[in-house]
Amino acid sequence: MDSAPAQTPPRRIAHLDMDAFFASVELLRYPELRGLPVVVGGRHRWQPQRLADGSWRFARLRDYSGRGVVTTSTYEARALGVFSAMGMMKAARLAPDAILLPARFEAYREYSRRFKAAVAAIAPRIEDRGIDEIYIDLSGHAQSDTETLARDIQAAVREATGLSCSIGVSPNKLLSKIASELRKPGGVTVLHMHELAERIWPLPAARVNGIGPKAAERLRGLGIVTVGELAAAPPERLQEHFGRGYAAWLHAVAHGRDDRPVQTHSEPKSVSRETTFEHDLHPRRDRAELSRLFTELCSQLAEDLRRKGCAARTIGIKLRFEDFRTVTRDLSLPRPVADARAIRDAAGQCLRRVELDRRLRLLGVRAAALQDAAGLGSDPASMQLSLLDP
Repeated sequence: MDSAPAQTPPRRIAHLDMDAFFASVELLRYPELRGLPVVVGGRHRWQPQRLADGSWRFARLRDYSGRGVVTTSTYEARALGVFSAMGMMKAARLAPDAILLPARFEAYREYSRRFKAAVAAIAPRIEDRGIDEIYIDLSGHAQSDTETLARDIQAAVREATGLSCSIGVSPNKLLSKIASELRKPGGVTVLHMHELAERIWPLPAARVNGIGPKAAERLRGLGIVTVGELAAAPPERLQEHFGRGYAAWLHAVAHGRDDRPVQTHSEPKSVSRETTFEHDLHPRRDRAELSRLFTELCSQLAEDLRRKGCAARTIGIKLRFEDFRTVTRDLSLPRPVADARAIRDAAGQCLRRVELDRRLRLLGVRAAALQDAAGLGSDPASMQLSLLDP
């Protein structure tokens, strides 16, 4: 007697987003700042100063000068209009008394590793979407109650890191990402398809991941502001203004359709590190500072490759000058490299192919044509080269 075929469990896809991640890591270090507007960004010269009595003296956003951008901000700072990617000088006008802290990316990467390991111990089917967010495939998980499972994941993250996260769960990645934003911070939102009209359609269309500011502005020009209005728009009208492919995508996402699987593994194509200077640097007069930053970027890139277990056959540089002209140069190598010295040597060769005749705004280093580093030797030789050395 044939047994009935096993039924495929319904899709349950979670999107986990750490709450104000970088700022929250800083509040672990400086708990006295909890409840205050805090902005993370800028250089190390904004480091807090330890006073004789053991307390800290913090810089204020009004003290900032330069053209950096906000890395992140606490929810208290966001209430004052300060958000990530905003220019620091604009943020200073909005919230001059906000606390200013420099970013510490090594600490953020460590806490990222911790929270992802904590989640993987409960639900291992994870798609890494960056330092502070992941998708999790909960389909077929032994625990049937979705909200309880999400709360268990939140508790594991808090135990491992001391930090909170927000989780959205739905039948697909599109809706789960939207859902994770609905009850921040620390919320769990479980969304079913039959709730689409009630809970998603009233939201601004710009809340859909993939509808950027320019597309949202064009939609507003058509009188389409909400997701529901987008869902009701005739497909041919969307096609007229956005083209066939993007119009079809807009129509699908407005109706909550998304078949993308959770990708538990992906091969990196390239890795890069870059820094925008708070003030333009001159290739000759600021040579020592540029050399230090160049070497630091190469070291950071080597560490990124080490963590990914990769080596690179192509090393490149990116320069942006004071007039915003951007120049890139690449070098293909006879054998893949992964250590900092070799990256620095190759990037230096790229640099000598550029006429450095004006001030620089940005410097970047890139590794591409990546491959598995297994079996490659590593030479952690010291890096005492200076910028522009022959």
